Amino acid sequence: MKRRQFIRTSTAAASTLGFGNFLYLRAETKGANDKISLALIGCGGRGMSTAPGCCKRHPVLQLKTVCDPNRTRLAKAAQSVEKDFGSAPNAVEDMRTIFDDKSVDAVWIATWEHWHMPAAIRACQAGKDVYVEKNPSLNIFEGRQLVKAAAKYDRIVQVGFQNRSAAYAFSARDYIKSGKLGKIVTVKSYNMLNYGGNKFTVTPEEPVPDDLNWDLWLGPAPMQPYRKSTFGGRDRYWFLGGGTLSDDASHVMDLARLVIGDPPHPKSVYGWGTKQINGGDSQTPQFQEITYDFGDFVMTCSNGGVTSYMTKTPGKIRGDKTLFPNWRNNSTRTEIYGTEGLMYLGRHGGGWQVLGKNNEIVAEGGGTFPDQEHQANFVEALQRRSKPNGDAEQCHRSAVLVHLGNIAYRVGNKQLLFDGEKERFTNDDKANELARGTYREGYSVPENV
Repeated sequence: MKRRQFIRTSTAAASTLGFGNFLYLRAETKGANDKISLALIGCGGRGMSTAPGCCKRHPVLQLKTVCDPNRTRLAKAAQSVEKDFGSAPNAVEDMRTIFDDKSVDAVWIATWEHWHMPAAIRACQAGKDVYVEKNPSLNIFEGRQLVKAAAKYDRIVQVGFQNRSAAYAFSARDYIKSGKLGKIVTVKSYNMLNYGGNKFTVTPEEPVPDDLNWDLWLGPAPMQPYRKSTFGGRDRYWFLGGGTLSDDASHVMDLARLVIGDPPHPKSVYGWGTKQINGGDSQTPQFQEITYDFGDFVMTCSNGGVTSYMTKTPGKIRGDKTLFPNWRNNSTRTEIYGTEGLMYLGRHGGGWQVLGKNNEIVAEGGGTFPDQEHQANFVEALQRRSKPNGDAEQCHRSAVLVHLGNIAYRVGNKQLLFDGEKERFTNDDKANELARGTYREGYSVPENV
């Protein structure tokens, strides 16, 4: 059977069933020395730049299947894997084919955010371990459902918050824990990006490209006409993602949570945002300022894409643990103010430095981008059946910070009181509706996982 025929056949078979209509049995646990069969779901730039490379560095992983609703991209991915590993992988449009395949042990989910949790939860139900890219969830409800599914089906779940495998993150945490920074007063996270001031404009409706399964691509999102602006608007529509806050700021705030000891949910959030700086059609704000009340201290996040003079940590610094950024105009830094000093903390490399009086550097720890370390930690967790660094619970709590900030903006730039135990707002019904989310029929996240 030719590859294109196989793709069409597998898609047709899977599409006869609704996404939520499967009953799965837990897969048998393999021994530590057995090969681990992996399926990549989402063959875009991030998926193809991570999963195959991880398999090369860790031959215990075998990339058995690639999956994408874009047939051109799927074919290119299959050809690339065949070239790299000497044998052609299975190539399927519909991820349900993977969940039904008992020979697949783990999935690597590199789709857009709206697909992360429906895919990850179904994978757990199918007895498969999961690596899922950030931001893990589109709303609070589905993030909690993944935590439940991982526990119920005893699955390894690693979220792509790579800083949780950074040696410099652990040394920064140790420094704070030692008391040398003093009592934490406030934590300020920044995601001050430069998008060049471009306006986002909704483009006209067009016929769906011949190589794209539009229904599967949308999945949980509302059915709608195909537009190039939708297909390329990951940070612009609420039904696809959480804007720049979930894109880069999620990494910054997750790292901040880690080094200060992973505190529980905040008691309240005040979020302000605007779309009026450059205008355009984006649903998500161009700039946000968010304040989280953790009781003993306050955390803030300044987030947006309109500051042309701010820059991310350069690649040279991210790859050299002896170098540190120019903190003042660093786009993705965190500042941790203690009673005894100020810690600057980099994201995805850049390390940390502590300033005392007169701008004296009193302590520091260099660090590099920990992407490969995070992947290695996932493989180790698979082999040892141990909890990975980016476990579902703590990464869900970091993702909730994103949702709190966005929901506060969406209900009118206001303060929201939050019951962390119940993960519900106590002063706004609309906020609770947004925290729960909505799904297109056939692609919902189950109430009972």
